[in-house]
Amino acid sequence: MKRHLLAAAGCLLGCWVSAQSGISGELKTEYIPFSSYIRPEDSVKTNSKSNFKRADLNLSIPLSMKKDSSGRVKAWSVLLSGSYAKMTHKDYEKQLFPDQMLNAQAGIQHIRPLGKKWSMMMTASVGIYTDLEQISSDDILGQGGVLFIRHFNPNLALGAGPVLTTAFGVPMILPWIYFDWKTNGKVKLNINFPEGMEAGYLFSDRFALKAVVNLSGMTVERNKDGKSMLLGYQQITAGIRPEVKLNDKLSLSLTGGTALLRSFSENDRKIKSIFKDKKMDDPKFATTFYAAVSLRWNLP
Repeated sequence: MKRHLLAAAGCLLGCWVSAQSGISGELKTEYIPFSSYIRPEDSVKTNSKSNFKRADLNLSIPLSMKKDSSGRVKAWSVLLSGSYAKMTHKDYEKQLFPDQMLNAQAGIQHIRPLGKKWSMMMTASVGIYTDLEQISSDDILGQGGVLFIRHFNPNLALGAGPVLTTAFGVPMILPWIYFDWKTNGKVKLNINFPEGMEAGYLFSDRFALKAVVNLSGMTVERNKDGKSMLLGYQQITAGIRPEVKLNDKLSLSLTGGTALLRSFSENDRKIKSIFKDKKMDDPKFATTFYAAVSLRWNLP
């Protein structure tokens, strides 16, 4: 499975927020400094370098919310999200990668209980995925997913379901896995594949410290020799994330760590391209520092 499929699904999953009576959202900025470009044909670390800066905004706007007799939620929400990335490149003989990438999408989310122990979450979205050089109908891609969650007790939930993406011009289904576990509200483990995982400890009602691993990326459509191609950017980051609850509505988190992997991959929009073996590795960059700042809010 190609890594940019995970990035496409991760873009969808990043919009997943819990049902709220008011608007909830997250504003996140990321920074990766210049690191060396590793040539794919011979895996040589070159003098060419690129950095990466990105801003993400995710919003969930509730349309309706009801609670049953046991307090479980049934809700419909509108999802809006956008990611803008800026890259600066140094000492390349020719332009290999885009200077800018934009992913913007709108969708809908539905959450409902299924009996006493089960619940379901559904999301569907459509958006524009472009390098901003030329925007056309080829830049419009859709995706969606359904997650079935088993609530074993208030501290343990496990879910699975399919994610559907049209990033390759034909429907492609990926697995969606969710696991949430905590002990007495202090220790918590959360896995949300293909987005990532986090393990943390709640020191107080206002402060938590987490170890995190995240998979993310961006997809852009480009015209190459008159042919529509998809360029996928992927990154895997790991680090430590302190989270501070500023008040009942706002929380701030800072992440510092390592960009373990940054790479690009390119394919045409045919399903066979996903599974065919490549003659060489994808172009990538050397491991370097990673930092992120995130502000989350839940309005009443």
